[in-house]
Amino acid sequence: MSKVIVIYWSGSGNTAKMAEAVAGGAKEKGAEVICKNVSEASVDELAGYDAVAFGSPAMGAEVIEEGEMEPFFSSALPKLSGRKVALFGSYDWGDGEWLRTWTDRVKGGGAVMVAEGVKAHLEPDDDALAACAALGAKLAGA
Repeated sequence: MSKVIVIYWSGSGNTAKMAEAVAGGAKEKGAEVICKNVSEASVDELAGYDAVAFGSPAMGAEVIEEGEMEPFFSSALPKLSGRKVALFGSYDWGDGEWLRTWTDRVKGGGAVMVAEGVKAHLEPDDDALAACAALGAKLAGA
């Protein structure tokens, strides 16, 4: 059984809904899954998981959340080489540049993106939540 951890930051609850859908998709495929807010996570615990999903809304000038997620992700990136990673998040403006930049950082760090990241404009609709569940299933190895 694969082990998946979903780590997210959410201000309005939109990215949290997406995180739960990612976790649910991985669980449906038989993975052992932990889903937690980045404030409750530690970089050291990532070593105990086969795959990692990160979620953050777009903030400021289309970047991931800068107070908690950015420092956490920057610390985690050197430990992700060769690991399966997925990204997701919500946005209000722009065109998803934050997700493309984040994807480039993950790939540049040597991690393996399991699929294209999932983004939702504001509150995730049924299609976005289904895409998140599919992302979770891919993380679980399905």
